[in-house]
Amino acid sequence: MTRGSAPETALRAQVRAAGRLLVAYSGGVDSALLAAVAAQELGERAVAVTAVSASLPRTERAAAAAFAREHGIAHVEVCTDELDRPEYVANDGDRCFHCKSALLDVLAPLAALSGARIALGTTLDDLGDHRPGQRAAAARGAVAPLVDAGLAKADVRRISAELGLETAAKPAAACLSSRVAYGERVTAEVLGRIERAEDAVRALGFPVCRVRSHGDGSVARIEVPADDVPRAAGLRAELDGVVRAAGFAFSALDLHGFASGRMNVLLGLPAPR
Repeated sequence: MTRGSAPETALRAQVRAAGRLLVAYSGGVDSALLAAVAAQELGERAVAVTAVSASLPRTERAAAAAFAREHGIAHVEVCTDELDRPEYVANDGDRCFHCKSALLDVLAPLAALSGARIALGTTLDDLGDHRPGQRAAAARGAVAPLVDAGLAKADVRRISAELGLETAAKPAAACLSSRVAYGERVTAEVLGRIERAEDAVRALGFPVCRVRSHGDGSVARIEVPADDVPRAAGLRAELDGVVRAAGFAFSALDLHGFASGRMNVLLGLPAPR
């Protein structure tokens, strides 16, 4: 089934060439497109697999399952054990390596049983970012059809819109552990605190937001898009109230505004714009 733009055609060709795929599927815009195209091209030879742990927000888990049902994607959930791994909990600059390792350790036996390749929703944009998980994926032979087809994130959103996928305009998402300052322990308790706080901030009218945890979980640094910072400042009492109710002792509004990867400055990497 080949149609659409050249990038879409290239993606479909990559998927067909794989023969069988286990798609690591979080429900985000990238993995959702990959899972949908794999289902269209491979049918029952494609399965989307969602890793469930304390680092996956419940809203994202539910949305991933709903998207799979809506688009006829074979979908299963597996539990991963990253919070049982001391290296992951320690939360150094390689936390994502240990996370991806935990995921692939679970997926590898499933892939072997079905003769499938493990596919990740990595895009060209991701190759230039600090993503240690890519080393773990490469070491275990996972494939990245979006990269191999030459797709950047803008291409993914455009193709998703052309295919009528509701994820086309979905805000970028990341696991809850990415909100914990490097060097501070990742625990189920602090992840739950972050999840409750972000749900509450969104309920106040900020659908795109991050609550970053600092000071061993005592300080919530709230990020909203730069254009929303003045409005957030006007709701400082409400924002302070909801993050305190979630379990933080202090709150702060980041005047820079939201940017993916802000924690990377703690590793001495350039600050995202």
